[in-house]
Amino acid sequence: MALSFSAVRLQKLLASAGVGSRRQIEQWIREGRVTVDGRPAQLGERAGADADIRLDGRKLHLGSSTGGERAEALLYYKPIGEVTTRRDPQGRPTVFDHLPGPQHGRWVVVGRLDVNTAGLLLFTTDGTVAHGLMHPSRQIEREYLVRLQGCPDAVALERLRRGVMLEDGPAAFDRIVEQSVPQGVPSRNAAYRVVLHEGRNREVRRLWAAAGYEVSRLLRVRYGPIRLPEDLRPGQWRYLDAPSMAALAVAAGGTER
Repeated sequence: MALSFSAVRLQKLLASAGVGSRRQIEQWIREGRVTVDGRPAQLGERAGADADIRLDGRKLHLGSSTGGERAEALLYYKPIGEVTTRRDPQGRPTVFDHLPGPQHGRWVVVGRLDVNTAGLLLFTTDGTVAHGLMHPSRQIEREYLVRLQGCPDAVALERLRRGVMLEDGPAAFDRIVEQSVPQGVPSRNAAYRVVLHEGRNREVRRLWAAAGYEVSRLLRVRYGPIRLPEDLRPGQWRYLDAPSMAALAVAAGGTER
């Protein structure tokens, strides 16, 4: 997936380099925080990566306009206890602590997982792809393994398939498939594989809570076309190969590049 750094709209150029989302960058331009070759940037103007582009006076290194820098992407098995922000006021470990540094740009995390949720996180240096994968209009599927305290009946499961009203609007699972409970887990607990196409804050937990059940373990095993490898362990990461990166670009609303 090669990023083209010829003269393009400034907000697209910076988003593709992982500086921020297009919406963020547009706001920074309006606020006068972005300069191009020493003058305030204008919304809609075009620039190449070899221009002197600065944010709050700090020069942004976006790669060569002639080299065609290649975007990078990796997957990470987030353990319980890590947060998905770059820095945490409480001093908790973050998912960025264990990642290798990208060759160009910076890592942009695709979606989030709360501190008590483990599983698949995707990172890319292509901000446009990251933004597309998170945008509600793409309806990217997320798949989770869930362990509950209690055993829902058929009525509760059907209610979650049909949809319930949460504080931020209606929500539902696209699919709910019962799983066998691991040996040693109390029989009063149940396990399910669930799929939904949104990424609202703590949505899986809130859906089950609306039906009267508490989630005791939550693991994300898929985001769009990418699955969590079975041989990966918590705290480990792996670069995505070219076919996986192409699949992500298509899922984000682009084409293979």
